[in-house]
Amino acid sequence: MQAQLSPLSLASAQALSSDAFMRTGYNLWLVLASILIASLTAFVALDLARRVRNKQDRANASLWLSAALVLGSGAWSMHFIGLQALELPITLGYSIKLSLLAWLVATLSAGAALSLASHSQYRHSHLFTGSLVLGGGMSAMHYLGLAAMDMSIAIVWDWALVAASLALATSTSAIALLAFQISRRVKPEKRLLAQITAACIMGAAVYAMHYTSMAGAHFPYNSICLSTELDNTSISAMMLVVGLTLLPSSLLITVLDSRLGKAAHELSRSLKESDVKLQKATSQLQQRAYTDALTGLPNRLDFELRLNHALIRMERNGHQGRIALLFINLDGFKAINDSFGHAVGDAVLVDSAKRLRSQLNAHDTIARVGGDEFLLLLEQLGGLSDATSMARHLLHIMTAPFVVEDKTLELSCSIGIVVHPDHGESDKLIAHADAAMHVAKHTGGNNYVVFEPHMGKNASEEFELQTDLRHALELNQLALYYQPKIDSSRNCISGVEALLRWKHPVRGMISPAVFIPLAERFGLINRLGNWVIEEACRQIAAWREAGMLMRVAINLSVHQLSDPKLTEHIAHCIARYAVNPEQLLCEITESVAMEDIKATQATFDALRGMGIYLSIDDFGTGYSSLSYLRQLPAQQLKIDRSFICDIEHKKDARAVVDAVIRLAHALDLHVVAEGVETPGQHNILVTMGCDQLQGFFYSRPLPADELLAWAQGQVPSNTPLESFAPSIVAPL
Repeated sequence: MQAQLSPLSLASAQALSSDAFMRTGYNLWLVLASILIASLTAFVALDLARRVRNKQDRANASLWLSAALVLGSGAWSMHFIGLQALELPITLGYSIKLSLLAWLVATLSAGAALSLASHSQYRHSHLFTGSLVLGGGMSAMHYLGLAAMDMSIAIVWDWALVAASLALATSTSAIALLAFQISRRVKPEKRLLAQITAACIMGAAVYAMHYTSMAGAHFPYNSICLSTELDNTSISAMMLVVGLTLLPSSLLITVLDSRLGKAAHELSRSLKESDVKLQKATSQLQQRAYTDALTGLPNRLDFELRLNHALIRMERNGHQGRIALLFINLDGFKAINDSFGHAVGDAVLVDSAKRLRSQLNAHDTIARVGGDEFLLLLEQLGGLSDATSMARHLLHIMTAPFVVEDKTLELSCSIGIVVHPDHGESDKLIAHADAAMHVAKHTGGNNYVVFEPHMGKNASEEFELQTDLRHALELNQLALYYQPKIDSSRNCISGVEALLRWKHPVRGMISPAVFIPLAERFGLINRLGNWVIEEACRQIAAWREAGMLMRVAINLSVHQLSDPKLTEHIAHCIARYAVNPEQLLCEITESVAMEDIKATQATFDALRGMGIYLSIDDFGTGYSSLSYLRQLPAQQLKIDRSFICDIEHKKDARAVVDAVIRLAHALDLHVVAEGVETPGQHNILVTMGCDQLQGFFYSRPLPADELLAWAQGQVPSNTPLESFAPSIVAPL
């Protein structure tokens, strides 16, 4: 083996004769094969890289790795096929280490360049860096491949052409990567053409760099190749392995992935088309869920969402500006409903909604959140003065007469104002606005009030209490207590009234006068009422098992009377506990009964048809018409305690009670007097012929087990009457 001579520069070689270098040529078919390999591998690699979405995902990481292997191996194969196309009068061989190093450099640079090109937030810096990496990597692979020949006399280089090859590699790589980026963004029908273009440019980049470099390479005479580890036959076998394994398998992957993608796209399109009706129905349901059916305004749920979004926007803007809530309640609306009916009341609400909506800016929101309650959200305010100015304007427009069915109606409104962030925490804005509105209403209405901290204490307490009340049923904090009714002629128990009690774990026993209005205000009264009905029926059945038949009276609220499922629920409870309907007595206050006499009569008829005992409670306080009273199928009147408390000392009270008792008996109604607390009251009522007596004079309300023990004579009575025998229960 000859010793390697020192490299010659082209300038030194020019001093030699023209015969100083070997004559070179190229096999055209192998040149074409090298170009085809370069373009095909670039197409497959770019297609794989285009499908990469997230390299952290295993499937996408595999695609990216495959693309790097295909592009790097393809460029490496093109280089060695190009060397095989070189025709020299000597035999060439290659170093295994340098050849593999050239492959590794090509693959790594391809992977790095494709990673930059498929970046989710692609920038010009990615293009610049990627072109340098790809062009430099391909050039390094090429010159490492030439160094793998290990010539005894070094190749003489035309450095201008070497520089040109490097410049071509970098610039064409940039063009190819840019074309690849464009192919990722074009429409699917134009993607194939764009990808072929990018692949051809990338293949041309490798080709141009290789053959430009080879044009600048001169092999001196008497130079021989010292590398014998890999000959042309071995290189051909390696290229065959790449051509028959890597490229077809990678191409198969792209074809399968493409077909799967098309199938998924067709399936998705088919599902979307078949799901159009469902989406429309869902959209309509969502719209209904967020819209008030009567006025078309957003409801409370939608308003709270918009309020949250407004608070988020305000926070993002660094709490610049203010937002305000105006809680608007119509004054005198109940009187319109009572006097002219719900149809007229609904027309007034619709007109009110139109008036309020007409005053909004594009970024404001008005919602109906209750029967006659509206919430207005004002954004982008300068301060409190803007909110009060809007409130004054609303007061003015709401006092204009409403004309409905040839009737001219006048009403006003009360407005509570809260400004954020001046008036409390964001999650209490509605409660604070509500508290301010109630203050405005208590001052006479037709006014606005700005929230002050002392108002929030009551509002906060109410909010916490109603939240606790929502969970009271699940936590078994509610119970029924029972107050006996005494048969005045036989001095025995003739029935009991069920009274709801709430034992709060922290506040102790809470008066019904506190939590019943809360339940009505926050929409919980029907849940509580249904629970009372079921618990009363269950207790009737339990007492029956203990040997005591007892009639239990329950109170029905106006909200329950408006529930179309009331009679269905009562029938269900009676059937579930096998209760005799005569043992259940439903009491309705006179004022509730007369509020909508037709609805009351329909409910009474349905309940009486089931065999349930019926009573008019608090009689004498509602100024009801006797003609209406005759229409109701009630069996009992209950005189209000306000008359009983004065019966000993005031003649007019005695006269009213006596008249009520005589009237009731004339109508074949039994009479109950509630609130009996003294022996004098007891004696007067017995003398007047009152049928049943109820009050603390006989017993306070008792839990079910204590009432049973008292009725059986196990607990002393608190009545002073020696003749009273609590162990006797009157038959039904």
